[in-house]
Amino acid sequence: MADDISAIAESQLPCIDDEGVRTITFNRPEAKNAMSMAMRERFCALLSEAEQSSDIRVVIVTAVDPVFTAGVDFKEASTGNFARKWNAFDAQFAVNPGKALRSMTKPVISAVNGACVSGGLEVALSSSFIVASERARFADTHARLGVIATWGLTALLPRAIGIRRAREMSITGNFVSADEALHIGLVNHVVAHDDLVPFAHKLAADVPALGSIQEIMRLYMRGDGLSLADALALEAEHTVRRPFDAKSFGELGTATAKRGSQKAIA
Repeated sequence: MADDISAIAESQLPCIDDEGVRTITFNRPEAKNAMSMAMRERFCALLSEAEQSSDIRVVIVTAVDPVFTAGVDFKEASTGNFARKWNAFDAQFAVNPGKALRSMTKPVISAVNGACVSGGLEVALSSSFIVASERARFADTHARLGVIATWGLTALLPRAIGIRRAREMSITGNFVSADEALHIGLVNHVVAHDDLVPFAHKLAADVPALGSIQEIMRLYMRGDGLSLADALALEAEHTVRRPFDAKSFGELGTATAKRGSQKAIA
């Protein structure tokens, strides 16, 4: 039975590793790509593997059309079997995709293809970057379901778009279009639908395979919410502690200058 559940989760959450990029795809369109407990366990495990692997430097999270993910599988969560197997803490916190994403020191790109709702919005917000298809829409429907967010939305959404816009999204449950999401700072880029995954891979290719990336990710993670003075002190602490290789710095400086010149001309 456990093997059957694992096999189903694997088919509903396929994973491909290619040239240092792990792509995880929600593949349960008949259920709006809602995440069953088995899918959530697999999702967190795939992230943990990527974090520990020296072969993976970036993770892309995307989905089979037409929805990114609706978050928790509420149909599963409302069954007696689920309630007997999992208590409320385990169900919402122990297997927490948002927490798993936020613990990553390797960049995670959410490539949002369609409706991104509640738990799905928390997944996207917990990622490093959000790239949206022109068809993407974003909403927080927790209040309309009579529940409260548990994967970080009330902390993350106001940091992304400001407290007033965040309150409006959470209290009304209204959808925000891709263009509006870009305007208010919810997403990094909006692209043509067919260009979504290729663009995410192009962005991933821009991430160098250097240890400094993980150090910078840690700084952003630890510095979030600190005062300016404390955040600057934290950066100085990491800078002093990190070994400086003059030869490597010179070589990387030359390569970076060359890349900058090419980008400026392109």
